[in-house]
Amino acid sequence: MQQPLITNDAIILGIFLVLLTLIFRTSQSEHPFWKRAYTYVPSLLLCYIFPATMNSLGVISGEQSSLYKVSTTYLLPAALVLLTSTADLRAILRLGPKALITFMSGTVGIIIGAPIAFFLVMWLIPGFREQAIANEYWKGLVTISGSWIGGSSSQLALKEIYGCNEALFAIILVVDAVVSTTWTACLIYGAAYRDKIDGWLKADTSAIEEVKQRILAYKVEPDRPANLLDLSTILALGFGGGALAHALAYQMSTTLQPYKAALTTYGLDPFTSNFLWVVILSTSLGIGLSFTRLRKLEKLGTTDLATLFVYFLIMTIGMRLDLSNLGGNMGLFLVAVIWMLIHITVMLITARIIRAPYFFVAVGSQANIGGVSTAPAVASIFHPALAPVGVLLAVLSHVLGTYGGLLTAWLMQLVS
Repeated sequence: MQQPLITNDAIILGIFLVLLTLIFRTSQSEHPFWKRAYTYVPSLLLCYIFPATMNSLGVISGEQSSLYKVSTTYLLPAALVLLTSTADLRAILRLGPKALITFMSGTVGIIIGAPIAFFLVMWLIPGFREQAIANEYWKGLVTISGSWIGGSSSQLALKEIYGCNEALFAIILVVDAVVSTTWTACLIYGAAYRDKIDGWLKADTSAIEEVKQRILAYKVEPDRPANLLDLSTILALGFGGGALAHALAYQMSTTLQPYKAALTTYGLDPFTSNFLWVVILSTSLGIGLSFTRLRKLEKLGTTDLATLFVYFLIMTIGMRLDLSNLGGNMGLFLVAVIWMLIHITVMLITARIIRAPYFFVAVGSQANIGGVSTAPAVASIFHPALAPVGVLLAVLSHVLGTYGGLLTAWLMQLVS
């Protein structure tokens, strides 16, 4: 094996943080060039591409570096605790039943759409079934369900739980980015025809006005700079919660290990995995903490710090990808396209039945597919005051991501 140019993890760590800062700064720039560039190439994708390019050119080596192992062991559980601990579940419930039902129908569409789309493509394309089974495509497609329901943290967690290999994951990332970005553009385009769509849905738009007035009347407590005690509390919450999850996960996985053969019969063998329990317990602990005063740490930058952890973890995954071996797979693209069509079909049927406006369809879909980064942007197209609706639904998506991904994985295994 050829020795990479840089072998010191301390140097790689510094390079990655510099790259992250540049990506964050340019993605938030108002310059027309950067705004146009990030319309076509999401910042998240760049976090994969830059390290993958360095790895492919022999500048660094993902196989020899320890950063990936450190990130998945320490940063991911901490990020899950911090992200879910900031969820204001009470505020989400106050959005009203139509918003929640429409959003949840989108989540259900993603869960059931995966096995249906996978089965259809295996039936339609000759040879795809054998290829899919041999290469265990379901393991890669499961990570898309994590991305489309819970975001990057859930996607990475499911990748580790089910052992999706790096070559397949590289293709999946492209499939995910192309299909989800195209769908976001369609939602934004549809906003210009909201009245016609609402007419077809026979929607009662008074619900939007009620939500808008409630948000305008809500006085947000101003943020304040975090001090030393605040930062140490946030780190203690994230890493302390991760430590508790690791301790309990070991007990759970050890207890279930003798029953692995029986669980395998029902496709439940992942529950003998220590990492799976780390993810479940970290998420559950964060949800529990969201009902305490610790949720107010969001005002001090809890979500920002957790997002930084996730983005760094993404870069360590990117450094394990070899772009020289990246090949297209139209079968996987077709699965993702059909999957997305099922997702939106379920949402539109649900919206028509309950007379929910297009706003709830667009924001609910984007909260699932795009998450916190894009759902508020889609919501603000309808009215700037409605942006928090996108945030709240996207946070709920974060909460459901891992659980929805596990259910999707079980269904995919049955099909495969």
